[in-house]
Amino acid sequence: MDLSTTRGSRLLSFGAARPAGVLTAAALGEPFGKSADWVEVRTGIREVRRLEKGESIVDLAIRAGRTAVERAGVDIDLVITASCSTVPGVDQGAVIAHGCAPHAPTFQINAACSGFSYALATADALIRAGQARHVLIVAAEHMSRLLDPADLGTSIIFGDGAGAAVVGQSDEPGVGPVVWGSDGARAEMIACDLNEIGIMRMQGQQVFRWAVETVPGVAMTACERAGVCPDDIAVFVPHQANLRIIEAVARKLGMTGAEVAADIVRTGNTSAASIPMALDTMTDEGRAPGGRLALLVGFGAGLAHSAQVVTLPACA
Repeated sequence: MDLSTTRGSRLLSFGAARPAGVLTAAALGEPFGKSADWVEVRTGIREVRRLEKGESIVDLAIRAGRTAVERAGVDIDLVITASCSTVPGVDQGAVIAHGCAPHAPTFQINAACSGFSYALATADALIRAGQARHVLIVAAEHMSRLLDPADLGTSIIFGDGAGAAVVGQSDEPGVGPVVWGSDGARAEMIACDLNEIGIMRMQGQQVFRWAVETVPGVAMTACERAGVCPDDIAVFVPHQANLRIIEAVARKLGMTGAEVAADIVRTGNTSAASIPMALDTMTDEGRAPGGRLALLVGFGAGLAHSAQVVTLPACA
């Protein structure tokens, strides 16, 4: 991948942690008189994972982060956390950083479902600038705390979980130029007040149309800026918002030969955590071969979006 730079970064490893609680499609649809088939056809979800009593999203985040660090085998000198479901009044990012890399500097990004991609672009820029050598990114979401159980549009979709990645210096750049943007004029399409519980709202049909119209162009531009074409992409990992969106975008991009992430089938929509969780799953299953190219695309609340082409780590 020719990125026209003398300094670069690359992904070194992934990690993930999932809650113990499992809700099947049948259980998700039952309060609304909807069948498991109805839920799966409209979302692609067969089950979601959610935190049970006694479980902590911070503990999951630390577990995911430590796994990524152990697999990378490097010392971390910066931690970036990504989340849109942070508990008000608690510096959750600092606690996570302390659990993974004590005394490392840390800051948190809230770009909602684009959070991991934004964090990856930031880590890449800091490494290129010589401000860091090895950056740990931890994306962790406790989305279930934001749901109204009576809202069909959100309560059957979102799950909890944490995903992580380590990014390090590389003579041969492995993180392509980021393509990112936002449309704050339509931010009300996904709205949430983090100071209260149970008030997340989403205009599902409008979000679906926006994503299918917007994401393919963002993804194609990321390929162009990285100097590759869709046929060069071995793995396509969009934000796991809805399986119908994922499939529609893949079709528009003509990604007939790429492995397409479908982690939403067994995790639900985990916002910022969805991309690293999917990468961890695909790596464990042997569907993300080291040295090959992956296209990552985040999109969602904001309305923010981002995309970049990356080289997959040789081992993770």
